[in-house]
Amino acid sequence: MKRTRGFTLIEVMTALLILSLLALMSYRGLSAVLDAREHVKYETDKWRRVAAFFARFERDVELAAPRSVRTADGPAPAWRGVPAATATASLEFSRFASTEGIDTARRIGYQLNDKNEIELWLWPGLDVAPNMLPARYPVLAGVKTFELQYLDPSLAWVDAWPVSPTDLPIPRAVRLRVVLASNEEIVRIFVLRS
Repeated sequence: MKRTRGFTLIEVMTALLILSLLALMSYRGLSAVLDAREHVKYETDKWRRVAAFFARFERDVELAAPRSVRTADGPAPAWRGVPAATATASLEFSRFASTEGIDTARRIGYQLNDKNEIELWLWPGLDVAPNMLPARYPVLAGVKTFELQYLDPSLAWVDAWPVSPTDLPIPRAVRLRVVLASNEEIVRIFVLRS
């Protein structure tokens, strides 16, 4: 009688152990790849939103108009920058219409709200009717700090604009400092046409 040769129980258990170790290593490797992919997607989305905000802000300040406006409280300067601790917009200014004809000349503003979002404030036109409130749109979320400084004619940075009634209608430049919730700090300077 001829004996058939097969695997012993120890050989089968050893093979199963090796296969389970390979499966565990593959699972951990795949998990690390998927986690890295999610992190890269999150970072890409975050920086895309930041870039879109800065592009919007740059476009708006490039169209800044040296035109004062009429409000219910009397005339307001063409450019008004106040420290962020107040209830009004941190930055409020008159803006010309774009050359593409997509939007109109209007009064706009930017402020950091209590939800850590930078809001865009849009009034329907340049002159503000009594009791007219701006439409508010969040344009960048996850912001810890939103600071603005303005370059005066003596080339000094100031925290508010206008400093005196004899100042230019708009500053020479605006410096924007944003600190994100993830502690990245971004500082940009925008030159204005005055």
